[in-house]
Amino acid sequence: MMQVILTQDVNNLGKAGEVVSVRPGYGRNYLVPRGLAVSATVRNKNRLDHDKALIERRVAKERAGATEIAARLNGMTLQFERIVGEDEKLFGSVTNRDIAEQLKRAGIDLDHRTIQLDQSVKALGKYEVTVKLAAGVTAALKFWVVGKDK
Repeated sequence: MMQVILTQDVNNLGKAGEVVSVRPGYGRNYLVPRGLAVSATVRNKNRLDHDKALIERRVAKERAGATEIAARLNGMTLQFERIVGEDEKLFGSVTNRDIAEQLKRAGIDLDHRTIQLDQSVKALGKYEVTVKLAAGVTAALKFWVVGKDK
């Protein structure tokens, strides 16, 4: 096992500033190159004490920004128009990329992977999807899929 100090929150591993044990390959090939962690040497542990305040401030700022975006998303309802065939089946579907694209047009730039859509929507109706924002903040986004003529 290898000891690393996390510089950012990592799902299922720990929060920024924690010292965690990981397999050597995961730490060396994934966490460290992506800037998610540094090896837990004596020098890095000493610097961690200094950096903890900076990390906490950055996480608090991210959480505040995420909370602001969550408030906007919770009050928002998107509408997607899709061509409909027989039995109100859609030609095509609505995916998390479509949702992210429409949010971008509305001034909210999110990665499509944060939108927790289990499978693409292939029917008319009202839907609600969870959006996982930074620092453990989530929002519920509502959207309609309505039909349009060919």
